[in-house]
Amino acid sequence: MFEPDPPVPDPFEEFARARAPHLYRAAWLLCGHRAEAEDLVQETLAKVYVRMHRRRGPRLDNPAAYAQTVLTRTFISARRRASSTEVPYADLPGLDTAGADGGADHAGTTDLRLALTEALADLAPVDRAVVVLRHLDGLSVEEVAHALGLTSGAVRNRSMRALARMRKEALR
Repeated sequence: MFEPDPPVPDPFEEFARARAPHLYRAAWLLCGHRAEAEDLVQETLAKVYVRMHRRRGPRLDNPAAYAQTVLTRTFISARRRASSTEVPYADLPGLDTAGADGGADHAGTTDLRLALTEALADLAPVDRAVVVLRHLDGLSVEEVAHALGLTSGAVRNRSMRALARMRKEALR
């Protein structure tokens, strides 16, 4: 009896399943809105899919780093467009707040998250990307510089100034 070969798992599908939650978290921190973040992740994954399935050109050695770079650059590029002034309706963050205590969301955590969201919203797109990648995603200065196409000095300078603005806003 003839049995068909089992389907070969698509490396992109496995990558997307594993990496989507992290990409969404970073996108939400960059955008500040659930719908925008979801769109940004979809656009990023579409670009990664095309790159992973390209037959010509160099092989994609680190798809996670590539996806993070695409996500950040797509966000910055979208903010430069005239249509980026559209503002979606206000909604609460869609982040998963379930912790080790079974999902109890404490007022202090919520206040901190809202304060962080407001402080990030006041930053320019590139400064916001630097803060998110450097301090919330834990990338090194060099990794952030590479992802954004900046020099290491520019990343340090932008980070320092953006954090100072955020501190100033927090004291108000």
